[in-house]
Amino acid sequence: MNALVATNRNFKLAARLLGLDSKLERSLLIPFREIKVECTIPKDDGSLASFVGFRVQHDNARGPMKGGIRYHPEVDPDEVNALAQLMTWKTAVANIPYGGAKGGIGCDPGELSVSELERLTRVFTQKIHDLIGIHTDVPAPDMGTGPQTMAWILDEYSKFHGYSPAVVTGKPIDLGGSLGRDAATGRGVLFATEALLNEHGKSISGQRFVIQGFGNVGSWAAQLIHESGGKIVAVCDISGAIKNSKGLDIPSLLNHVKEKRGVKGFNGGDPIDPTSILVEDCDILIPAALGGVINRENANDIKAKFIIEAANHPTDPEADEILSKKGVVILPDIYANSGGVTVSYFEWVQNIQGFLWDEEKVNNELRTYMTKGFKDVKEMCKTHNCDLRMGAFTLGVNRVARATVLRGWEA
Repeated sequence: MNALVATNRNFKLAARLLGLDSKLERSLLIPFREIKVECTIPKDDGSLASFVGFRVQHDNARGPMKGGIRYHPEVDPDEVNALAQLMTWKTAVANIPYGGAKGGIGCDPGELSVSELERLTRVFTQKIHDLIGIHTDVPAPDMGTGPQTMAWILDEYSKFHGYSPAVVTGKPIDLGGSLGRDAATGRGVLFATEALLNEHGKSISGQRFVIQGFGNVGSWAAQLIHESGGKIVAVCDISGAIKNSKGLDIPSLLNHVKEKRGVKGFNGGDPIDPTSILVEDCDILIPAALGGVINRENANDIKAKFIIEAANHPTDPEADEILSKKGVVILPDIYANSGGVTVSYFEWVQNIQGFLWDEEKVNNELRTYMTKGFKDVKEMCKTHNCDLRMGAFTLGVNRVARATVLRGWEA
């Protein structure tokens, strides 16, 4: 199912549970602004190349809009719209003073040189600089972008508006980035998993985990879960998949991935078919890669008792129903992976204050926010007699709806 259709469906179910007025429901769904720009750059060989850039600004009732910028060949307006809307609910669930946005450029970053990527980023920033801003819309890295991309956006934006470190988050530390930001989404996944297991009288120690995706989020989650006594029995990335039922040696695997740029060939585990990773025997499954990977085709074969959604929208609604009937507990993405945007908020706060926090403070504040977030989601589950996904959606939608009404914006 298309990500936008699924997100709209979850929103409408939440709106119904909350008893929202149909006019308010409609105004919450319509994006504040959609931007589409042409970005033409000279390539290194002197030829010209044109790319299409997008920014969807979904909602700013609770504060400046916030969301990543991705560089990917299949940046699709529908997907960007869905992810912008998810950011609105995610920032509200985390209870940080932001709205939601998302953006991207349709390009393959692997086929562009560093200087071409820099020129593309600067042209994109020139086209949207008057539509983003410290108190308007604060971009961050996403798929295919990173701290260097944010440094170029910051520099280009500052040419028009003066030095403005708070205009983007996920920056290099030397330009006002926050300590702990790199690990933040993975650390948030750890804290979210702890909160959920605690509710069921369990702890991370001794649980068997499977992690699908071993990029920034998956690898940090693996490292932190391993340090907390969890046993990671299988992982996969673009290069392949490996399994060791006694538990993978995560520090050695991280070194192998650094050297070989992938998990393939790691001698501490047996190679397996990457398509089988989601149905491997484990207690806790963490999808930390792309959306839509858990669907009606594989949901019946999933053996995990808990699913922690570290990726955005990894579970289709049809799979949700199948898994729910099997008694599988799913911790939804708009809560489970909100650690990244929470520490982005801390970075923005530090930039505005002109004061750098130490890493221990960042991590302690993140734990406080993630623990409180889980408690708030559970309260909504009790109030509306619903599962964790609807608990999170009703929590997020309700907070945005209240801010919209208080500001006098309802239609």
